[in-house]
Amino acid sequence: MKAIVLIKEGFEEVEALSVVDVLRRGEMNCELVGMDAMRVTSSHGIEVSMDRLFDETAYDADVVVLPGGLPGARSLHDDERVIDLLKDFNEKGKWIAAICAGPISLEKAGVVDGKKYTCYPGFDKEIPSGIYQDTLTYVDQNIITGRGPAASFQFAYTILEKMGKSSEKIAESMQYPYLKK
Repeated sequence: MKAIVLIKEGFEEVEALSVVDVLRRGEMNCELVGMDAMRVTSSHGIEVSMDRLFDETAYDADVVVLPGGLPGARSLHDDERVIDLLKDFNEKGKWIAAICAGPISLEKAGVVDGKKYTCYPGFDKEIPSGIYQDTLTYVDQNIITGRGPAASFQFAYTILEKMGKSSEKIAESMQYPYLKK
């Protein structure tokens, strides 16, 4: 199984890196994919090295992850390559995961229409086609969403579980006692 985390300037580092950390601990191939550069600065001024740049091989992944953070989430939303990828993943029933402000791209791609989701409070106003849920994480069909930075680990463990991997031992080793049962 392969996961890609799409990154643009101004991304929320906790939401992106916790996913990479948890999935790699779960022995999944998970790559940070720079949309425009190999070194990208987060919304809090932390420079992070990407594993690779975006190209057509992104379509070979099993799950695509969109972190929040501003202006990163808006930049992903405005990038037609991201929207095209989301549409393709949705048509193929592949997993799509977005957290915080990230779900605004799901709205633009038309993949959350009639589905339940969560996001950072206030961004739900930009996602009128979906059905907002007041919860840390939510899964509806092939869409995994998370509310914000505090939901990052629950979001990451949910992705890992949906990829067919057990998260219990990893959560235990990380001293994370909050897995949903």
